[in-house]
Amino acid sequence: MNLIHSLEDIQVPTLLVDEQKCRRNIQRMAEKARKDQVILRPHFKTHQSIAIGHWFRDFGIDRITVSSLAMAAYFADAGWKDITVAFPLNIREMDLVNELASKAKLQILCQHPEVVHALIRELKYPVEGWIKIDVGTGRTGLLPEQVDEIAGLLNLMEQARHIRVGGFMAHAGHTYAGGSDCQMEKVHEETIRILGGLARHFSDRYPDLQISAGDTPCYSRIDHMKGVDEIRPGNFVFYDLMQAMLGSCMTEDIAVAMACPVVALHRERMDAILYGGGIHFSKDFTSHKGGGRNYGQLARWNGEGWEASSDLSWLKSLSQEHGVLHCAPTDFEKLGIGDLALILPVHSCMTANLMGCYRTLDGRIMDHFTRSKTRMKLT
Repeated sequence: MNLIHSLEDIQVPTLLVDEQKCRRNIQRMAEKARKDQVILRPHFKTHQSIAIGHWFRDFGIDRITVSSLAMAAYFADAGWKDITVAFPLNIREMDLVNELASKAKLQILCQHPEVVHALIRELKYPVEGWIKIDVGTGRTGLLPEQVDEIAGLLNLMEQARHIRVGGFMAHAGHTYAGGSDCQMEKVHEETIRILGGLARHFSDRYPDLQISAGDTPCYSRIDHMKGVDEIRPGNFVFYDLMQAMLGSCMTEDIAVAMACPVVALHRERMDAILYGGGIHFSKDFTSHKGGGRNYGQLARWNGEGWEASSDLSWLKSLSQEHGVLHCAPTDFEKLGIGDLALILPVHSCMTANLMGCYRTLDGRIMDHFTRSKTRMKLT
């Protein structure tokens, strides 16, 4: 496999991003949300990039979700003014909460009375408080039947000087277990039933409660998004092999690929050793149909971008720096020492987070939150 001509100066593992594929993915989700008059508040934890964030603005998106206060600061400094931190509030960061609330519309999760009391004591600027509800994922959030606890939180927030009650938020992460479109529809309907039921239960006292839900598999696959006020999918900007396996996308929609130098070849077992291991891809995996684990799939350069190669060529194991690519014989014959192998990642969010920057197909290096100067540092 000859060196990719336009990328032949790459020397080490490099995460490539295809801008046109990203823009198509964004446009598709934005049009679905617009059709159903639902707010699209994309989760930027997937790409974590100011430059990529600008692509969303081209489709009229001006509200975002992030996974930490530090990430919120990174995007606030880039001009984003309406930010949800979809992670339980860490009350040790109250100084940063106040800094952000002074310059942006900030939504935070108030899952425990202790959090609301901390906000009452220390908050200096207005924020919007949301309650996280567990709709079946089992990760965190109040259970729907904990009505008394929910009522207590709403009452506390209502009494707080600087907290405006927002509504109920959920992440139906159990959609990652897979299933048919019909099953995805059922998860969506169950999420609406739970969150909508809570909103109706409290509507006499809180008539403006909003419903926010979000995950890429569900909102990529179902035909409508009605019943929620906003959605917060994130992975759809890139997609990955996991999403392709779940039916959220086609492999040609995957907008990132790792370029990894080939450093050794073992013909007796049809394995190519790549400079690209667990510190580049993460160790997330799927099961390969040939048996064992699958950490990534070989892609083929077509002169303008990449397309999936045979799924018989897959990244079967990772150590810190090494990746072992098991190849179909036709793919193995095309690989030479020093060539670049393009690998579609299993989990694009984790891969992007580990790599810390992107290279576009025309050679531009794009920023990433993990390398920004605005992230919090220990002192």
